Amino acid sequence: MEGVTALVSFTLWVAALATLLILPPGLAVAYALARWDGPGKGVVETLLTLPLVLPPTAVGLVLLELLGRNGPLGRVLDAWGVEVVFTPKAVVLASAVMAFPLLVRSARSGFEEVDPRLVAVARTLGASRTRAFFRVTLPLAWRGVLVGALLAFSRALGEFGATVLVAGNIPGRTQTLSLAIFQRTQLGRDAEALRLAGVAALLAFVAVFATEAVTRRRGRRVRA
Repeated sequence: MEGVTALVSFTLWVAALATLLILPPGLAVAYALARWDGPGKGVVETLLTLPLVLPPTAVGLVLLELLGRNGPLGRVLDAWGVEVVFTPKAVVLASAVMAFPLLVRSARSGFEEVDPRLVAVARTLGASRTRAFFRVTLPLAWRGVLVGALLAFSRALGEFGATVLVAGNIPGRTQTLSLAIFQRTQLGRDAEALRLAGVAALLAFVAVFATEAVTRRRGRRVRA
């Protein structure tokens, strides 16, 4: 039981930290996409969506090549004495990369629902662009942002493919619930794997239920 508790705690910690890590850049990108209609927007949106449609192992391989000792980012980090690959940092990073598109897509929808005229009024009353964002845009788009954060958290909870390549499957160090299920199955310990799968299903249910609850409230507000 103690091992399961540690796995759940680590998995929740990874998912929460990954979500918090992508929140500032995710909101910035989502807001920019919601307000920008210039050339190349479709290309940018497609690039941001790629982690959702590519095999997660392909994303993990790219991260490994970038962050490994011989990779461009890996050499910089090594010079600073920072190790990422096969550490808990890599688990968080892989989860963040895989969850990022979900946050951006939902938050962008929330920002698109905000009437630009309200922001313009705030600007004419002397509010700076930043102040208008935090006082007008973000409060009106909060449901879309919250749904995006919950979806990102849910995706990070079940991340496997990218994580196993860039972080490995090291018990007590980089092993999350999904990686533990895989390991138990490989070892023929199906009963343990099923118990862990039940725990993972319960966590996923809670996260998705919360997402659906916010989405339903958001839908009722839009229709009203």
